[in-house]
Parts: sequence; structure tokens; C-alpha cells
Amino acid sequence: MDAKIETLPPADQLAHENAVRVPNESAAYRAARTALLAQEIELRRKIESVAAQRRALPPGGPVIGDYRFIGEDGSTTDLAGLFGDKDTLVAYTAMYGPEREKFCPMCTNLLDSWDGNARDIGQKVSLVAIGRSPIERLTAFKRERGWKHLRLYTDLNSNYAKDYFGLTPGGDEMPAVNVFTRRDGTIRHFWTGEMSGSTADPGQDPRGAPDAAALWTVLDMTPEGRGGDWYPKLSY
Repeated sequence: MDAKIETLPPADQLAHENAVRVPNESAAYRAARTALLAQEIELRRKIESVAAQRRALPPGGPVIGDYRFIGEDGSTTDLAGLFGDKDTLVAYTAMYGPEREKFCPMCTNLLDSWDGNARDIGQKVSLVAIGRSPIERLTAFKRERGWKHLRLYTDLNSNYAKDYFGLTPGGDEMPAVNVFTRRDGTIRHFWTGEMSGSTADPGQDPRGAPDAAALWTVLDMTPEGRGGDWYPKLSY
């Protein structure tokens, strides 16, 4: 028997049935807002559709490289050790190699918000941040930022960064989000963010979809938007 296919009501219908009215709004505002609401409903559905397509990816490549890390307690581990007791690992490679004077401001902003959610995320999957600087340098920055829940690791031989998009062939650092799975004793790569400069639309910085940084999600709700020439700093 074929699986039941759920039929969703049209987004326009849901938007027009919406009972929200803002005090003192004009008819022109309500008409434009209702049209926007229909698009927002469609966007929500598209986000879920893309997430479902991502979840349905075939098994990724097995992890076979010589990857070595050192954690905040000074112990060394391989990639398997980063999973802890979870079957899925989300690993963010930050731009903070030993040659870099300061932690990347954009990486910092992202990890600021991830630290606040780390305990919640950790109920479902293992979440780590990886840098190429010595672990003492990473933990010093963690204290400076007030991070309490992110688990930090140093990529000891840079093999992981080279293979999983934290270093370009020319040696330049790149931020990278990678997801790995551990099923039936086999660790495989599941997904990485592949939207970069080559996939960016005109007039936009490279960005993922949805954007993993809360900063941009909030600014996208404002009349000013995210703009094109402003970036977060390490201090103000």
C-alpha cells in the first residue's frame, strides 16, 4: 500500500485566514504583510523539504584518515573519540591557526551563540569546535569569551583540516561545518556546508541556507537587513 501523502493547504489560504492584526496598521500594510506571510509559509515548507532531502542522503564516505586531536583535559583522541556517547557528531572548524593573531570574528560570533545552545544540542548529538592553535590558546580564548559549554579540540596534525575543508590546498584557513555519523561501528561523513564564494549570488557574501549564525537571522527581520559592509568584531 502506498504511503499516505499529506496535502497541505495553500500558503495563500493560510495567510488570508491569519487573524493577527497590528494596532493602527493600514490596509496597504495588511495587504503587503499577508502577501509576505504567504511567502514566509512557503519558505518554512522549503526549509523542511531541504532538511528532509538532507536526511535522506545516501551513506557518505567512510572516515579513514589519521586524525588526531587534543582536548581541554590534555588527552588525545581520534575522530571517534569526539562522538562521546552519541551516534552523530557536528564539528565546526574555526579559523584560529597558530599563525593567526586573533580568533576569526565571524567564527567567534557563530560560536558565541552555539555555546548558549551547546547543552541543548548535546542532548541529541555531539557538538565540538576545532582549531589548529595549541589547546592552551583555544582554552584561553574560551575563558575570554565566557564560553561555558562548547567542547574545544586542537587539530594536532592538521590532517583533519586539510581533508575536511578547514584548509585550502594553498594553506589558507576556512571555516567549515561537518557532520559525521557512527552506525554499525563505521564512521562516515554525512554532510558539509558547500556554499562558498563560487555559489554566492551577486552582491552577497557567501552564506549557507539556512544561516547557522543567529546574528544574521535576527538582522534579516529588520528594515535595515544585514547590509553588505558590516561585520561583527571581537570587541566594541
